[in-house]
Amino acid sequence: MQDILFNFMAKYISLTEEEKNVIISLDIFRSLKKGTVLLKEGQKSQDNYFVLKGCIRKYYIIDGEEKTTAFYTELEALTPHCVTSNMPSEYYVNCIEDSILVVADSSMGVEVNSKFPKFDIMCRMLSEELLAKQQIDFDEFKTSSPEQRYLNLLQKRPDLIQRVPQHQLASYLGIKPQSLSRLRARIVGKKS
Repeated sequence: MQDILFNFMAKYISLTEEEKNVIISLDIFRSLKKGTVLLKEGQKSQDNYFVLKGCIRKYYIIDGEEKTTAFYTELEALTPHCVTSNMPSEYYVNCIEDSILVVADSSMGVEVNSKFPKFDIMCRMLSEELLAKQQIDFDEFKTSSPEQRYLNLLQKRPDLIQRVPQHQLASYLGIKPQSLSRLRARIVGKKS
């Protein structure tokens, strides 16, 4: 699993053997079972997550109903808002598949970044990329119909269609599961 992480990091920075050994010594790799809750509403946390294998979901519970806002799959990172705000979380994060994650707390990041400044540069580059991607995704969501959101999902993240339960997918698209079924049928009908 460490090779997956090192290959990803190599897109941004070159690592020496010493730096690789420091990363390995941090004990940051976690194998987690489907259903594991990583973060609960009201909980404080300093943990950041990077998915090496599997899928995690971010969701709120509003009036007793789960509202999914994001899925994170291979080579995607999540820094929960509560980590930077030092406030209790407003949402939940859980594994919807058996997953292998890099789990690192903020103090660990500060320590590594102070020893190896190029990690700080990499983190800044990743943050900028993530912010730009999230802005594009938000704009697309706000300006698209439910059908267009589904078509965008088919184009950009087709793996989610098979990996994620339909009710979670519907919530992510901002529609009810029955509406998703009708929408899928309508799209299949158009292709026929």
